[in-house]
Amino acid sequence: MTWTAPEATRHDAPLISDERAMLDGWLDFHRATLLAKCAGLTAEQLKIRSVEPSGMSLLGLLRHLTEVERSWFRIRFDGSEKPEGLYYDDDNLDGDFDDVDTADAEADYATFLREVERARDTARGRSLDEVYHDPYRKTDMSLRWIYVHMIEEYARHNGHADFLRERIDGATGD
Repeated sequence: MTWTAPEATRHDAPLISDERAMLDGWLDFHRATLLAKCAGLTAEQLKIRSVEPSGMSLLGLLRHLTEVERSWFRIRFDGSEKPEGLYYDDDNLDGDFDDVDTADAEADYATFLREVERARDTARGRSLDEVYHDPYRKTDMSLRWIYVHMIEEYARHNGHADFLRERIDGATGD
């Protein structure tokens, strides 16, 4: 039996709320948007590349954003994870995008969901003003900055996902 990405439930971000609820709402909206772009597609469809020379695919985006969630929330901000890539290493920096042909889409989808939950758990109850020293940028940064960056990261890649989905089956829209 062929695995198919499940339907995604997406809720609008709040129109009126405090800053934390607004940031959480927008980040969750964009996370769900990516899942909605994958919904109903088989593992093989998720692996379909865009146009050359790009190697981008919906599965590659899902794997990349899994790495991004893990990197910003758990490796950089919290320091609770070793800085090792799930899908890439020093010899293959784009493994999240490049190595989808033999990837297990169902497992990668589950890994994404786990990393999102871990990111939420890491940020829960922490002040947006909490500062950490980023080991890569070698500067102090705040949790607020991570939220804004993550929303930007998802918004940019969800634009890519729009085009990828349309290429696969013609589906367009939100």
